[in-house]
Amino acid sequence: MKKTGIWLDRKKALLVNLEGLNENLLTIKSEVEDYRISGGSGTRFKGGPQDVVQDSKYLERRKHQLKNYFKDIASKLHKSHEIVLFGPADTNEKFYKYLQTKHHSIGQKVKDVIKADSMTSNQVVALIKNYFDIH
Repeated sequence: MKKTGIWLDRKKALLVNLEGLNENLLTIKSEVEDYRISGGSGTRFKGGPQDVVQDSKYLERRKHQLKNYFKDIASKLHKSHEIVLFGPADTNEKFYKYLQTKHHSIGQKVKDVIKADSMTSNQVVALIKNYFDIH
């Protein structure tokens, strides 16, 4: 039985596949851009030129990038029997909702969605082995 643990945030996903005593670690990088607003107006005078932030364009682009990232991760999960999601922010919860709506058969295999701090790949493997109680 193939068990998969995924630690993910907006920058990358670490997939750990466990089958018997064999383990396989796969890293998937995301294309989601970081968004930073550059500082205020170009002058100290009231009514001077100001930076125009295109929030709606950025948010739409980011939504598509996140969807493509999730699609890439989901494509690696078809042979898994049990899945657990870990992550430091809400990305793991968004991915779970994505699976429930777009890949329902995979979403049903998700056993748990757990908050977890940022960690190294070795710590992720240990966390997932511990979760599935494999030594």
